[in-house]
Amino acid sequence: MERTTPGERPLKRLTPEAVAFYQAHGYYAPVPALPAAEVAELRRKLEAHETAHGHLRGPLRHKTHLLFTWLDGLIRHPAILDAVEDLIGPNILAWGTSFFIKEARDPSYVSWHQDSTYWGLEPAEIVTAWVALSESTAENGAMRVIPDSHLLEQVPHRDTFAAGNLLSRGQEIAVEVEEARAHMLELRPGEMSLHHVRLIHGSDPNPSDSRRIGFAIRYLPTHVRQVAGTHDSATLVRGVDAFHHFAPEQRPEADFSPAALAFHTQITGAHQEILMRGTGRTAAA
Repeated sequence: MERTTPGERPLKRLTPEAVAFYQAHGYYAPVPALPAAEVAELRRKLEAHETAHGHLRGPLRHKTHLLFTWLDGLIRHPAILDAVEDLIGPNILAWGTSFFIKEARDPSYVSWHQDSTYWGLEPAEIVTAWVALSESTAENGAMRVIPDSHLLEQVPHRDTFAAGNLLSRGQEIAVEVEEARAHMLELRPGEMSLHHVRLIHGSDPNPSDSRRIGFAIRYLPTHVRQVAGTHDSATLVRGVDAFHHFAPEQRPEADFSPAALAFHTQITGAHQEILMRGTGRTAAA
């Protein structure tokens, strides 16, 4: 029997119940994405780069698909895109990517926030695929979400620029969050969670003896626009772009090549201008 969405579009990966859950609650997890051997190879490549060049810091943790061929491939992975297409349709841009890595016994955290706060994207039809490259558990600081909070409009935030906060501005919700309602999204390596751009979420530090490695991919339908900046870019990963609201991005021809690094610097500089507007800063602290 063919699976369809409430709008009668054939589904590729998610069940109708999963789509309905996402629409009602703003998230869905876990979603199997990568087989064990494939996710192990991605982690091996990340850690081989870290051994050779040091850990990714600052801007290098963002838009990282512009630096590595294996991440350029990951944002185009059919298993990921099929699930995303079930939520936002067949014409898909990857607008941003970010590593969220907490080392063993790491005090870093992610404060309660909505992704939409400083992104400047409208309408709010963006979904994040958070892909686990390691276990993400209660013990090592897995993501927590506030169900149904995506139904809120944009909530006020305050900037903290706190040293241990993994967010660009250390932004946090400026109103009380009902933490008793929070749900933790525990994932095995190769699984992913999907969450709406307005969903309130965050994560605690990692007091465990193991790394927690997640790679967040921000997907949007091609009709979404950048309204806070004069220039923005994205990568078309499926379908066609009839709107051309975003400049196309250059695929890396080799991992961490001089050309890829130069293009990444150019693109992330423009991106940071949007994300950091109004702060007097041009880059994440």
